[in-house]
Amino acid sequence: MRRATLKSLTHRFLAAIVALCSATIMLPLAQAQSDRFPVRPITMVVPFPPGGVADTVGRPMAEAMGRMLGQAVIVENKAGAGGALGMAQVARAKPDGYTLLMGLVSISTIPVADEVLGRTPAFSLQQLTPIARVTADPTVLAVRADAPYKNYAEFERYVKANQGKLNYGSSGNYGTMHVPMEMLKLERELKITHVAYKGAGPAVLALLAGEIDLVATGPASILSQVKAGKLRVLAHWGKEPLQSLPEVPSLEQLGVPIQFSQWSGIFVPSGTPASIIEQLRQAAKQAASDPKVQSAITNAGSPIQYLDAPDFAQFWARDAKLLADIVRRIGKVE
Repeated sequence: MRRATLKSLTHRFLAAIVALCSATIMLPLAQAQSDRFPVRPITMVVPFPPGGVADTVGRPMAEAMGRMLGQAVIVENKAGAGGALGMAQVARAKPDGYTLLMGLVSISTIPVADEVLGRTPAFSLQQLTPIARVTADPTVLAVRADAPYKNYAEFERYVKANQGKLNYGSSGNYGTMHVPMEMLKLERELKITHVAYKGAGPAVLALLAGEIDLVATGPASILSQVKAGKLRVLAHWGKEPLQSLPEVPSLEQLGVPIQFSQWSGIFVPSGTPASIIEQLRQAAKQAASDPKVQSAITNAGSPIQYLDAPDFAQFWARDAKLLADIVRRIGKVE
C-alpha cells in the first residue's frame, strides 16, 4: 500500500515537473508568437474614391507589400471631406501596424484648413508617422480636347475675358486639386469658380461630361484620357519636364512662378512599435522596387520617386510648413 502511494506521489511529482518545464518552455514561444507581425491581413485606407492618384498608386503597392509581408494588404476606399474622413480614421486607429494610410499632400493642408475655418481639426500631423513616399508628381492643368484654348497663354486670355464664367473641379476644399488652382488664381488674378467633388476620379468624370471646364490633378488621373484624345494638358506646376508628358511646359517656363507637387505616401498611426515600422518600411521599399509595381504606376502616369522614412519625414516637414502658409493665404473657403 505504502509502495503504491509512494509510486503515485512520484508520478504526480514527475508530472508537476514536466508541466512546469513545459510552461517555462512555452512562455517564450507564446510571447514570440504574440510579437509576430503580421499574423492577419492588413488594411490600407485610401481616403478617396477609386480612380484618383492615391488609388492608382495604392493598389499595386498594397498587392506587392502583401507578397513581401506574407499577408494580404487590402485596399479600403474611405472617401469623404476631401480625404479627411479616411485620414482621421487611420490617425485614430490602433497603432499595431494593421491599418495603413495611402495619403496625398492634402494630409498637410486639412488640419490647417480646419483651423482657418474655426473648426476642431479632424486629426493632427503628430498622430501619423511616415513610412515611405512613393510618388511626387507636379500637378497638371487639364481641359477637354475641344476647349477653345489650345495652350496656356490662350487659356489665361480667355479666363480674363470671361472672369467667373469657367469652373474647375477638385477632390474637396483645400485638397490636392484645390490648393494649386487657388495658387494660380491668386498669382494671376483669375476668377474661376470652384466645384468640389469627393475625389479626383469623380472630378475628372465631370470634366469629361462637360459639367466643369478644367481640373488641376496628378498625371495619373488623366493620362489615359489624354492618350485617348479626350483631354489636353496645358501646363504643369513642376520644375523639371514631366516623364509622362515631356512636351507640356511648366508654369515657371511660362512666367508664372508657382510650384506644387502632388505626392503620395504611406503612413501608420503614431505609436506603432519600431519593429513593426521597420518591417513595413522594408516591405514598402521592396514593393517600390518591384518591376510590376514600377510598370503599373509609371504606366498610370506617376513614375516612382521613392523616399524612405527618415528622408520622407524631413521632406514632409518642409512641405507641410509651405502648404500651411498657402492655406492661410487662401483663407476661409466654405
